[in-house]
Order: sequence, then structure tokens, then C-alpha cells
Amino acid sequence: MHLDVFPTGPFQANCVLIGDESANVLAVVDPGDEGELIVDRVRRSGLEPTMILHTHGHLDHASATGEVRDALGEAVPVGLHPDEIEVYRRVPEQGRAYGVPTTPPPEPDLWLNHGDRLRLGAIELEVRHTPGHSPGGVSFVVHGGPEPLVIVGDALFAGSIGRTDLPGGSFDVLQRSILEQLYTLQADTRVVCGHGPDTTIGREKNSNPFVRGS
Repeated sequence: MHLDVFPTGPFQANCVLIGDESANVLAVVDPGDEGELIVDRVRRSGLEPTMILHTHGHLDHASATGEVRDALGEAVPVGLHPDEIEVYRRVPEQGRAYGVPTTPPPEPDLWLNHGDRLRLGAIELEVRHTPGHSPGGVSFVVHGGPEPLVIVGDALFAGSIGRTDLPGGSFDVLQRSILEQLYTLQADTRVVCGHGPDTTIGREKNSNPFVRGS
């Protein structure tokens, strides 16, 4: 499995490249900024990009989508949960609010629904709807890799959780998402977060001060 996690832009949001080297395929998750850097890392991977996916549609996770899509080609689909479309379409508005000029991202053409499984060679990405930070937030549970792994965007962080004070956010909804969709994964599952370092499900269940597991 190919896994490349690196921060981009002023918000230092993690972009994730995940793929199957034996099948020569790759997905780009959360192209938030520095499109040229993202495309360069895709090229250096030597793998063929087959989809661009979003855990959610906030500026810091989607502002480079158009640039990356233009470079990789229109045949590469852009994935988003249907409940996130209005947030995603407001990326330029979000940019103006934070003083970060950006262009409208391309319309999604791959709708991500809870329970969908996206194939990358021998690897599958299971879509889990994890709203609360944003209405259409999703996490990707990786099946078929060398270790249990989940890509959670801004739902869960090492020792913290995503903001719930933005439009469409709700602490109660996010808490339920974490308890039902993330803390039900096995304890040694590696958690790739939208910002900052990785953690594990077991560590957060035991010590996260915002949402503690049973």
C-alpha cells in the first residue's frame, strides 16, 4: 500500500495519497492547498490517480481541488457526500472570509454515501458518514492494507475533535458519529487526521477529553 500524508497551505490540513502499488492506482484525499505540490507528489508516486475524494468541503480541504483536477485530467472523478454540497460550493466565500483567495471547485461527479466501498486495486475504502464538524463529513475505513487504518478528516484529532461551531456543525451529532462510526473500529486502528499527527482508536477512546469511549 502506498500512503503519503502531508500538510498543505496556511491551515496545514493534511492531504492524503493512498493507493495500491501492485495495481498502479491512487486516490487523492482532501487536496486543500498547494495544488502544484500535491500533483508533484502524485507524479512522484508513479501511480495512476483514479479519484479525488473529500472528507468534507471546507476551504482547507478542498481549495486546490480544481487545480489538481485540471492537472490530473477531467476523467478523474471528484467525490463528495451529498449533504456536503452547499458547504463545498461556498469554498470561495470561505476563502474571502479568511483572506485566502480561491476559485470555485469543480462540481462533484462521484457521490459518496454511507456504506459505499471504493476499490483501489486490492484496497477498499469504506465510506462512513461522520457528520458533526460539517453536515456531509465522511471517514474512509481502509480494508486490505497492511494495518487497520481510517482517514477521518476533521472528525477526530489526537486528543481533540473537530470544531462544531461552524455552519452545519453540532457537538451532539459529532459525538454520535465518533462513538458509533469510529470508536467501533478495533483499538489498534491507525487514525489519519485532517490536521496534526496520527493517533489510534484505542488511544482516543481511553483518553480523548471531548469524547471518551465506553
